[in-house]
Amino acid sequence: MVSTAVKATATATAAAALAGLVLLAAVLAAVAGLVSAITTPGPGTSGEAGQEAAPGGAVGDIPPGYLATYVAASRACSGLSWSVLAAVGKVESDHGRSPLPGVAPGTVNSASAGGPMQFLAPTFNSVIARHRIPPGGASPPSRWNPHDAIWAAGFLLCDNGAARGDLRAALFAYNHADWYVRKVLDQARRYAALGAQATPEAGATPGAAPGAAPGPGAGPGAGAGAAVAFARSKLGAPYVWGGDGPGFDCSGLTTAAWAAAGVSLPRTAQTQFNAGPRLPPGAQVQAGDLVFFGTPARIHHVGIALGEGSTLMIHAPTFGQTVRIQDWKSFKDLAGFTRPTNRRQ
Repeated sequence: MVSTAVKATATATAAAALAGLVLLAAVLAAVAGLVSAITTPGPGTSGEAGQEAAPGGAVGDIPPGYLATYVAASRACSGLSWSVLAAVGKVESDHGRSPLPGVAPGTVNSASAGGPMQFLAPTFNSVIARHRIPPGGASPPSRWNPHDAIWAAGFLLCDNGAARGDLRAALFAYNHADWYVRKVLDQARRYAALGAQATPEAGATPGAAPGAAPGPGAGPGAGAGAAVAFARSKLGAPYVWGGDGPGFDCSGLTTAAWAAAGVSLPRTAQTQFNAGPRLPPGAQVQAGDLVFFGTPARIHHVGIALGEGSTLMIHAPTFGQTVRIQDWKSFKDLAGFTRPTNRRQ
């Protein structure tokens, strides 16, 4: 027969063992949670970068032309999301809108960086020596051209770690500061959240370029981004008088570009000018606006503005030439601008 003292000792020993098992289970659960928190990617981190869906419409304060380029350039690198590339553009220059030195074409800041993605000339030159920038920018590529700068930034991030899933290393190589890495990733999370909610605006064509239609108050009207994206896609196409594709004349290109945005334009430069609505003198030209040359009674040429604070347009010049980007200020007979998105459909 076991004594009461022995029974008490056995009971106490069992209770202590049980308590030990409970404590061990709690410790293991805590460790598992910590490991999961460390290894599970969060919004904007490299773990989900290559899986992030492209936005279906406007995203926050990103100009539509920039957004379409961020999306396109990010697709060239499996570990890079459009939201991270856009966040770099936001932090570096507010998507080319910053008034600080080095953002405007041809200028540099105190560190000799220039353009919307703030490239040093040697860095930009080394990127374009390793990678071919797709058509759509300047010729030769320029760090001040948004198209060229965004693609070069995407290639640089990819080379420096994004391709192998180390997004933090890629961002730190872009700008050697921990605060910079945190700021970009925080902005990327905000853009990713906005992008997940974005839906195409009225007037945008299903399947048009991502980010084609800006949101209310964003500047260009619905579909302007799609029109510009279409025109960009035709860079290098031959000039064909009366052509509606694959070769184009000037008004054939603008007609097809706005058709891609769901807006029907008259076929000739003169009738497009007459259709309006015309912009008043001094109005800010936006992406997708039509740029006319000649006189109001005799319009002979039309192009489509790239916007983004520039005086660049895409146009089909004349026989023997190809669709290209050119500064409309190089023409001496600018007649005015119209904004097709303001037309009553």
